[in-house]
Amino acid sequence: MAATETTTIPAGQGLLARAPSPALVLGAIASVQFGAAIAATLFSKIGPGGAVWLRLLFGTAILLALWRPHLRLREYTRYQLLLACVFGLVLGFMNLSFYSAIHRIPLGIAVTLEFIGPLTVAVAGSRRPIDLVWVAIAAGGIIALTQGDTHNLNALGVGLALLAGGLWGTYILVNARVGQAFSGGTGLALAMCIASVAILPFGIAQGGSQLLEPRSLALGAAVGLLSSAIPYSFEIEALRRIKPSVFGVLMSIEPAMAALAGFIVLGQGLSARTLLGMALVVVASVGAARRTREAPVAV
Repeated sequence: MAATETTTIPAGQGLLARAPSPALVLGAIASVQFGAAIAATLFSKIGPGGAVWLRLLFGTAILLALWRPHLRLREYTRYQLLLACVFGLVLGFMNLSFYSAIHRIPLGIAVTLEFIGPLTVAVAGSRRPIDLVWVAIAAGGIIALTQGDTHNLNALGVGLALLAGGLWGTYILVNARVGQAFSGGTGLALAMCIASVAILPFGIAQGGSQLLEPRSLALGAAVGLLSSAIPYSFEIEALRRIKPSVFGVLMSIEPAMAALAGFIVLGQGLSARTLLGMALVVVASVGAARRTREAPVAV
Protein backbone atom coordinates (compact mmCIF):
# COMPACT_ATOMS: atom_id res chain seq x y z
CA MET A 1 0.00 0.00 0.00
CA ALA A 2 1.33 3.44 -0.89
CA ALA A 3 2.31 5.73 1.94
CA THR A 4 -0.13 8.52 2.74
CA GLU A 5 1.27 11.97 1.93
CA THR A 6 0.14 14.54 4.50
CA THR A 7 2.78 17.23 4.02
CA THR A 8 1.34 20.58 2.96
CA ILE A 9 2.48 21.35 -0.57
CA PRO A 10 4.27 24.72 -0.69
CA ALA A 11 2.92 27.51 -2.86
CA GLY A 12 6.10 27.37 -4.95
CA GLN A 13 4.99 24.05 -6.38
CA GLY A 14 1.96 25.76 -7.95
CA LEU A 15 4.21 28.32 -9.61
CA LEU A 16 6.44 25.61 -11.03
CA ALA A 17 3.45 23.60 -12.21
CA ARG A 18 2.19 26.57 -14.22
CA ALA A 19 5.56 27.33 -15.83
CA PRO A 20 6.24 25.94 -19.34
CA SER A 21 8.46 22.87 -19.20
CA PRO A 22 11.05 24.21 -21.70
CA ALA A 23 11.39 27.38 -19.62
CA LEU A 24 12.01 25.31 -16.49
CA VAL A 25 14.70 23.28 -18.22
CA LEU A 26 16.48 26.35 -19.62
CA GLY A 27 16.29 28.07 -16.23
CA ALA A 28 17.83 25.01 -14.59
CA ILE A 29 20.65 24.98 -17.14
CA ALA A 30 21.55 28.63 -16.54
CA SER A 31 21.45 28.19 -12.78
CA VAL A 32 23.64 25.09 -12.65
CA GLN A 33 26.31 26.44 -15.01
CA PHE A 34 26.73 29.75 -13.19
CA GLY A 35 26.86 27.77 -9.97
CA ALA A 36 29.62 25.59 -11.42
CA ALA A 37 31.65 28.65 -12.43
CA ILE A 38 31.38 30.01 -8.89
CA ALA A 39 32.32 26.60 -7.45
CA ALA A 40 35.51 26.59 -9.54
CA THR A 41 36.76 29.54 -7.48
CA LEU A 42 36.69 27.29 -4.39
CA PHE A 43 38.90 24.49 -5.73
CA SER A 44 42.19 26.04 -4.64
CA LYS A 45 41.03 26.06 -1.01
CA ILE A 46 38.82 23.00 -0.52
CA GLY A 47 39.22 20.98 -3.72
CA PRO A 48 36.38 19.70 -5.88
CA GLY A 49 35.30 17.24 -3.17
CA GLY A 50 34.88 20.02 -0.63
CA ALA A 51 33.03 22.22 -3.11
CA VAL A 52 30.65 19.41 -4.03
CA TRP A 53 29.92 18.58 -0.40
CA LEU A 54 29.16 22.20 0.51
CA ARG A 55 26.93 22.43 -2.55
CA LEU A 56 25.03 19.32 -1.49
CA LEU A 57 24.88 20.34 2.17
CA PHE A 58 23.35 23.76 1.54
CA GLY A 59 21.18 22.47 -1.29
CA THR A 60 19.82 19.79 1.03
CA ALA A 61 19.07 22.32 3.77
CA ILE A 62 17.15 24.53 1.32
CA LEU A 63 15.15 21.65 -0.12
CA LEU A 64 14.29 20.22 3.32
CA ALA A 65 13.00 23.62 4.40
CA LEU A 66 11.04 24.04 1.17
CA TRP A 67 9.44 20.59 0.84
CA ARG A 68 9.44 19.38 4.47
CA PRO A 69 9.41 15.65 3.73
CA HIS A 70 8.61 13.03 6.34
CA LEU A 71 11.86 11.85 7.93
CA ARG A 72 10.31 8.66 9.34
CA LEU A 73 11.15 5.84 6.97
CA ARG A 74 7.92 3.97 7.65
CA GLU A 75 6.02 6.78 5.93
CA TYR A 76 7.38 5.59 2.56
CA THR A 77 7.08 2.39 0.57
CA ARG A 78 10.09 0.17 -0.03
CA TYR A 79 10.07 1.20 -3.69
CA GLN A 80 10.14 4.90 -2.78
CA LEU A 81 13.06 4.42 -0.40
CA LEU A 82 15.03 2.41 -2.95
CA LEU A 83 14.38 5.00 -5.63
CA ALA A 84 15.48 7.84 -3.32
CA CYS A 85 18.69 5.96 -2.47
CA VAL A 86 19.55 5.33 -6.12
CA PHE A 87 18.75 8.91 -7.05
CA GLY A 88 20.88 10.22 -4.18
CA LEU A 89 23.91 8.15 -5.15
CA VAL A 90 23.59 9.20 -8.78
CA LEU A 91 23.32 12.86 -7.76
CA GLY A 92 26.30 12.72 -5.44
CA PHE A 93 28.76 10.95 -7.72
CA MET A 94 27.60 12.80 -10.84
CA ASN A 95 28.49 16.06 -9.12
CA LEU A 96 31.75 14.74 -7.70
CA SER A 97 32.99 13.39 -11.03
CA PHE A 98 32.01 16.60 -12.87
CA TYR A 99 33.69 18.94 -10.38
CA SER A 100 36.77 16.72 -10.40
CA ALA A 101 36.77 17.02 -14.21
CA ILE A 102 36.53 20.83 -14.32
CA HIS A 103 39.37 20.93 -11.80
CA ARG A 104 41.55 19.42 -14.57
CA ILE A 105 40.06 20.56 -17.89
CA PRO A 106 38.20 23.73 -19.02
CA LEU A 107 34.55 24.10 -18.03
CA GLY A 108 33.22 24.32 -21.59
CA ILE A 109 35.05 21.20 -22.75
CA ALA A 110 34.02 19.24 -19.64
CA VAL A 111 30.36 20.10 -20.18
CA THR A 112 30.64 19.18 -23.85
CA LEU A 113 32.08 15.76 -23.01
CA GLU A 114 29.51 15.30 -20.25
CA PHE A 115 26.74 15.95 -22.75
CA ILE A 116 27.20 12.41 -24.12
CA GLY A 117 24.76 11.31 -21.40
CA PRO A 118 21.66 13.34 -22.30
CA LEU A 119 22.50 13.06 -26.00
CA THR A 120 22.42 9.26 -25.70
CA VAL A 121 19.08 9.47 -23.89
CA ALA A 122 17.71 11.67 -26.66
CA VAL A 123 18.84 9.35 -29.46
CA ALA A 124 17.78 6.14 -27.72
CA GLY A 125 14.34 7.42 -26.80
CA SER A 126 13.46 9.22 -30.02
CA ARG A 127 10.68 7.92 -32.26
CA ARG A 128 10.37 11.00 -34.48
CA PRO A 129 12.83 11.80 -37.27
CA ILE A 130 12.68 15.51 -36.41
CA ASP A 131 14.19 14.82 -32.97
CA LEU A 132 17.22 13.29 -34.65
CA VAL A 133 17.59 16.46 -36.73
CA TRP A 134 17.81 18.58 -33.58
CA VAL A 135 20.34 16.15 -32.09
CA ALA A 136 22.44 16.42 -35.28
CA ILE A 137 22.38 20.22 -35.10
CA ALA A 138 23.37 20.09 -31.42
CA ALA A 139 26.22 17.71 -32.27
CA GLY A 140 27.47 20.21 -34.86
CA GLY A 141 27.45 22.89 -32.19
CA ILE A 142 29.43 20.69 -29.81
CA ILE A 143 32.06 20.09 -32.50
CA ALA A 144 32.33 23.82 -33.14
CA LEU A 145 32.75 24.50 -29.42
CA THR A 146 35.58 22.01 -28.97
CA GLN A 147 37.42 22.12 -32.31
CA GLY A 148 40.99 23.25 -31.86
CA ASP A 149 40.81 23.36 -28.04
CA THR A 150 41.15 19.69 -27.12
CA HIS A 151 44.92 19.16 -27.46
CA ASN A 152 46.95 18.33 -24.34
CA LEU A 153 43.85 17.63 -22.28
CA ASN A 154 44.29 15.87 -18.96
CA ALA A 155 43.30 12.23 -19.59
CA LEU A 156 41.87 11.76 -16.10
CA GLY A 157 39.81 14.92 -16.52
CA VAL A 158 38.40 13.63 -19.80
CA GLY A 159 37.55 10.28 -18.20
CA LEU A 160 35.84 11.95 -15.26
CA ALA A 161 33.79 14.17 -17.60
CA LEU A 162 32.65 11.09 -19.54
CA LEU A 163 31.77 9.34 -16.28
CA ALA A 164 29.75 12.39 -15.27
CA GLY A 165 28.00 12.17 -18.64
CA GLY A 166 26.99 8.56 -18.06
CA LEU A 167 25.66 9.47 -14.62
CA TRP A 168 23.87 12.48 -16.11
CA GLY A 169 22.01 10.22 -18.53
CA THR A 170 21.08 7.95 -15.62
CA TYR A 171 19.96 11.01 -13.64
CA ILE A 172 17.49 11.98 -16.40
CA LEU A 173 15.87 8.54 -16.40
CA VAL A 174 15.77 8.12 -12.61
CA ASN A 175 14.56 11.71 -12.10
CA ALA A 176 11.50 11.00 -14.23
CA ARG A 177 10.61 8.04 -11.98
CA VAL A 178 11.17 10.06 -8.81
CA GLY A 179 8.81 12.75 -10.08
CA GLN A 180 6.08 10.13 -10.51
CA ALA A 181 6.70 8.31 -7.22
CA PHE A 182 6.73 11.35 -4.90
CA SER A 183 4.63 14.49 -4.64
CA GLY A 184 6.37 17.84 -5.02
CA GLY A 185 10.08 17.76 -4.28
CA THR A 186 9.87 15.20 -1.48
CA GLY A 187 11.84 12.53 -3.32
CA LEU A 188 14.47 15.05 -4.36
CA ALA A 189 14.93 16.29 -0.79
CA LEU A 190 15.38 12.73 0.50
CA ALA A 191 17.84 11.95 -2.30
CA MET A 192 19.89 15.04 -1.49
CA CYS A 193 20.20 13.84 2.13
CA ILE A 194 21.64 10.56 0.87
CA ALA A 195 23.96 12.34 -1.58
CA SER A 196 25.32 14.59 1.18
CA VAL A 197 26.17 11.61 3.36
CA ALA A 198 27.75 9.68 0.47
CA ILE A 199 30.06 12.57 -0.51
CA LEU A 200 30.96 13.61 3.06
CA PRO A 201 34.21 11.54 3.19
CA PHE A 202 35.46 13.14 -0.04
CA GLY A 203 34.62 16.61 1.24
CA ILE A 204 36.47 16.13 4.53
CA ALA A 205 39.48 14.53 2.84
CA GLN A 206 39.95 17.41 0.38
CA GLY A 207 38.56 20.39 2.29
CA GLY A 208 39.45 19.70 5.93
CA SER A 209 39.11 22.68 8.23
CA GLN A 210 38.92 25.04 5.24
CA LEU A 211 35.31 23.93 4.83
CA LEU A 212 34.40 26.03 7.89
CA GLU A 213 35.96 29.30 6.67
CA PRO A 214 33.38 32.08 6.16
CA ARG A 215 34.25 32.53 2.46
CA SER A 216 33.94 28.81 1.78
CA LEU A 217 30.60 28.65 3.58
CA ALA A 218 29.22 31.73 1.81
CA LEU A 219 30.22 30.56 -1.67
CA GLY A 220 29.13 27.01 -0.82
CA ALA A 221 25.67 28.33 0.08
CA ALA A 222 25.46 30.24 -3.21
CA VAL A 223 26.54 27.17 -5.17
CA GLY A 224 24.06 24.99 -3.27
CA LEU A 225 21.23 27.32 -4.21
CA LEU A 226 22.26 27.80 -7.85
CA SER A 227 23.52 24.32 -8.67
CA SER A 228 21.26 22.08 -6.59
CA ALA A 229 18.10 23.57 -5.06
CA ILE A 230 16.96 25.64 -8.06
CA PRO A 231 17.87 23.39 -11.02
CA TYR A 232 16.83 20.08 -9.44
CA SER A 233 13.46 21.52 -8.42
CA PHE A 234 12.93 22.90 -11.93
CA GLU A 235 13.99 19.67 -13.64
CA ILE A 236 11.93 17.30 -11.53
CA GLU A 237 8.82 19.38 -12.31
CA ALA A 238 9.65 19.53 -16.03
CA LEU A 239 10.20 15.77 -16.22
CA ARG A 240 6.67 15.19 -14.94
CA ARG A 241 5.36 16.62 -18.20
CA ILE A 242 7.89 15.91 -20.95
CA LYS A 243 9.59 12.75 -22.15
CA PRO A 244 13.17 12.06 -21.00
CA SER A 245 14.21 11.99 -24.68
CA VAL A 246 12.90 15.54 -25.23
CA PHE A 247 14.52 16.65 -21.99
CA GLY A 248 17.83 15.30 -23.28
CA VAL A 249 17.54 17.29 -26.49
CA LEU A 250 16.67 20.49 -24.59
CA MET A 251 19.83 20.01 -22.54
CA SER A 252 21.85 20.57 -25.73
CA ILE A 253 22.14 24.21 -24.71
CA GLU A 254 24.32 23.19 -21.76
CA PRO A 255 27.74 23.63 -23.48
CA ALA A 256 26.79 27.09 -24.72
CA MET A 257 25.58 28.13 -21.28
CA ALA A 258 28.82 26.83 -19.74
CA ALA A 259 30.81 28.99 -22.18
CA LEU A 260 28.69 32.02 -21.26
CA ALA A 261 29.13 31.38 -17.52
CA GLY A 262 32.88 31.03 -18.02
CA PHE A 263 32.95 34.36 -19.87
CA ILE A 264 30.95 36.28 -17.24
CA VAL A 265 32.26 34.70 -14.03
CA LEU A 266 35.76 33.51 -14.96
CA GLY A 267 36.64 36.02 -17.68
CA GLN A 268 37.09 33.41 -20.41
CA GLY A 269 36.88 34.89 -23.91
CA LEU A 270 34.47 33.68 -26.58
CA SER A 271 35.91 33.01 -30.04
CA ALA A 272 33.93 33.18 -33.27
CA ARG A 273 33.90 29.37 -33.37
CA THR A 274 32.51 29.27 -29.84
CA LEU A 275 29.76 31.74 -30.77
CA LEU A 276 28.88 29.54 -33.75
CA GLY A 277 28.63 26.49 -31.51
CA MET A 278 26.45 28.38 -29.06
CA ALA A 279 24.14 29.47 -31.90
CA LEU A 280 23.78 25.89 -33.17
CA VAL A 281 22.91 24.41 -29.80
CA VAL A 282 20.44 27.22 -29.11
CA VAL A 283 18.74 26.51 -32.45
CA ALA A 284 18.55 22.81 -31.56
CA SER A 285 17.07 23.58 -28.15
CA VAL A 286 14.48 25.98 -29.54
CA GLY A 287 13.51 23.44 -32.20
CA ALA A 288 13.08 20.72 -29.61
CA ALA A 289 11.05 23.03 -27.36
CA ARG A 290 8.66 23.88 -30.22
CA ARG A 291 8.03 20.16 -30.75
CA THR A 292 7.33 19.50 -27.08
CA ARG A 293 3.75 18.54 -26.27
CA GLU A 294 3.07 18.80 -22.60
CA ALA A 295 0.62 16.58 -20.80
CA PRO A 296 -2.24 18.36 -19.03
CA VAL A 297 -1.37 19.44 -15.52
CA ALA A 298 -3.61 18.08 -12.80
CA VAL A 299 -5.37 20.84 -10.91
